Amino acid sequence: MVTTFLLSAGVVSIAEIGDRTQLLTLLLVARWRRPWPIIGGIFVATLLNHALAAAAGQLVASFIGPELLRWVLGLSFIAMALWALKPDDLDDAPEMRRNGLGTFMATAVLFFLVEMGDKTQVATAALAARYDDLLVVTMGTTIGMMIANAPVAFCGEALTRRLPLKYIRWAAAGLLAVIGLVTLIAPVRI
Repeated sequence: MVTTFLLSAGVVSIAEIGDRTQLLTLLLVARWRRPWPIIGGIFVATLLNHALAAAAGQLVASFIGPELLRWVLGLSFIAMALWALKPDDLDDAPEMRRNGLGTFMATAVLFFLVEMGDKTQVATAALAARYDDLLVVTMGTTIGMMIANAPVAFCGEALTRRLPLKYIRWAAAGLLAVIGLVTLIAPVRI
């Protein structure tokens, strides 16, 4: 259980470095300069989004056999590794408007939408299918998201200038590739 939690948190926190959700966090803080409601919105959106992803991952795992699941998951992690190498931008993110909502609600809605189909949502589904523990995976990936985004809310642009994003993307890709290869080699427990 602890290993599943730490792996889930680690995969997402590393994969999130330089992701569009960090860019969104930076934009929200620059606009509203209120880190606490932004962090709260990120947490709620991520918890809901990743709980749905984990449930979907477990549902898919229950319909396919262990051998096919092993190949699907292994190749999915390797595909996520390749995806992690591509820098994100906010071109496909929803336009940032408050529309009378508070900072918390605006952040929660934007993060939920931006996370749809993102590599961390796919990773959450794959981790839940692999480790068959919806709650632990969801909490781990949510904490991983907070580890990656909370510092941005407080330190903002100064932090993003100091991090070597290219090398962090390579590390994230390497970690995802290793998980994919181990999944292809080791049997999946159901």
